[in-house]
Amino acid sequence: MTEPQETGTATAVESEPEAPHRPAGLGLIGWLRWGWRVLTSMRTALILLFLLALAAVPGSIYPQRGIDPDQVAQYFSSRPQEAEWLDRLWLFDVYSSPWFAAIYLLLFISLLGCIVPRLARHAGELRRRPPAAPRNLLRLPYGEEFEGDLTVAEAAALLRKRRFRVTTGPDWVAAEKGYLRETGNILFHFSLVVLLFAFAGGALYGYRGNVVVVEGESFANTVAAYDRFMPGSRVTAESLHPFSFTLKDFQVTFIAAGERTGQALDYQAALTVRDAPDAPAREAVLKVNQPLEVGGTQTYLISHGYAPTFKVTDGKGQVAWEGPVPCLISDRATYASECVIKVPDARPEQLGFLIRFLPTGVQAGDAWVSAFPGTVNPVAQVFPFAGDLGLDSGVPQSVFQLDTTKMRPLGKMTAQPKPLSVGETLELADGAGTIQFTGVKEWISLQVSRDPGRLPALLAATAAVLGLVLSLTVRRRRIWVRVNDRRITVGGLERTDGGAAAFAKEFTEIVTALRADRVGPTPPSPTAPPPAEHEEER
Repeated sequence: MTEPQETGTATAVESEPEAPHRPAGLGLIGWLRWGWRVLTSMRTALILLFLLALAAVPGSIYPQRGIDPDQVAQYFSSRPQEAEWLDRLWLFDVYSSPWFAAIYLLLFISLLGCIVPRLARHAGELRRRPPAAPRNLLRLPYGEEFEGDLTVAEAAALLRKRRFRVTTGPDWVAAEKGYLRETGNILFHFSLVVLLFAFAGGALYGYRGNVVVVEGESFANTVAAYDRFMPGSRVTAESLHPFSFTLKDFQVTFIAAGERTGQALDYQAALTVRDAPDAPAREAVLKVNQPLEVGGTQTYLISHGYAPTFKVTDGKGQVAWEGPVPCLISDRATYASECVIKVPDARPEQLGFLIRFLPTGVQAGDAWVSAFPGTVNPVAQVFPFAGDLGLDSGVPQSVFQLDTTKMRPLGKMTAQPKPLSVGETLELADGAGTIQFTGVKEWISLQVSRDPGRLPALLAATAAVLGLVLSLTVRRRRIWVRVNDRRITVGGLERTDGGAAAFAKEFTEIVTALRADRVGPTPPSPTAPPPAEHEEER
């Protein structure tokens, strides 16, 4: 061991080297700032916009409850297991699903975080004057020099005439143009935010409902009248406009011959409408894409089908059920349809019927099919059952399905029973009664909706298109003119990528205008260096 050496009053002592400093982590605040920067970046906004468009694709593939609940019911009937899984993933309610709402809200926050700082910077640029002319204008990507008697005031006036923002110095003019490019960009993104606000306002203060109306029946705009009602969180029963209408007649025009036989040409529903309970009745025609509008509420024609009418007499000889029954379409080409009749008041046993309706029934071998979607020869195949319908169990049932687990077939059940024509009656086995096919009506499926954000959404979409046009067509550029005795130097700078050709033409036109009638002998114009060597100098 060596003794410590004293040096004056200090003692030199050997010590171990200090451990290297370990940098601290970001911490909670740092991570939050990092997350906010990532979320509010333009790249994230574009990704979320793409995800929103991608998330809307299932809404066009699968039927939506809010638009066509009949198609959803048919999907469950034809593919129950697949429909159950799709329903768990909200694919029948895409636009009200949690994952769609999450993308929607993140996009909203991202756009706001992008727009606000850019708007502040752009406002500062609008107030800022164009920068003073650099010392050497010929080093700019576009430069030219000539002799003439041009003055600073004349150069400024010419550039102002071309709608440049101009500022002047003792011997120079600075002009800039193209601020609308960034204005259009901000307008586009701001319009997207307004569009999101409009959709949110429609979801809060609007409502949407679906209802099936048969010919001869009426509808009043009350909550109880809807088959399915989807109100916004701020909607009450008093929010509904009290209009009503009666479906007098519904007509569909089909092509009767040729390669397009059976294709529908036109749908038309004749209505008698009352805009308020004490308002006079008026006639109206409802067509596809031509909704009925009353008090800001639109009624759209969504789909249609047939509602054959029957009269059921029970074993006691009493009329237990009578009226139309809406059928679900099983074949869109021929409008072959299926429906269910439940007669809980029949005695001595409850009755149930599976009905297969054929608008134009023809026999093809041992089977009966529909050859045309119009009602040329309407027939109905009836499959009767008796027993317990299960309606007293408290378990909800679909009106388009018949639970036959506690029921028995009446008579010999075949796959293709002889159909009934209009006016014919089928005697039920075991003295259970009769069922008579009395006629054919049509039903229409309607969507009634009120969306207070519809007009703001339209205005926002229009503004977004305008902003996009501005951001794609307007170019940001600067022009400087320096007057030194009789030597005039002009420089130009294109501040937008991809606009070099257009700016070169504009720069030539400006130089030509500045030289007109003011020039003397012109020395050879120096060639501008490549853009890579450009350095803007003050």
